[in-house]
Amino acid sequence: MAFNDRGNSFRGRDSNRGGFGGPREMYTAICSDCGAETQVPFKPDPDRPVYCRECLPKHRKPRENRY
Repeated sequence: MAFNDRGNSFRGRDSNRGGFGGPREMYTAICSDCGAETQVPFKPDPDRPVYCRECLPKHRKPRENRY
């Protein structure tokens, strides 16, 4: 078997598995910015803010130039 003949098993994540096993459990949360209901792949901590997909980029720190 040649390196490129392995099939899809080594070509990234399978969208049905979530990357590392079975499907991820999703939790319902309320966005701390806009108040919209959203789904997150972690259990929300009441002491920390949770942001929806639209609001999250506004709160991320800009990446420094790596090169």
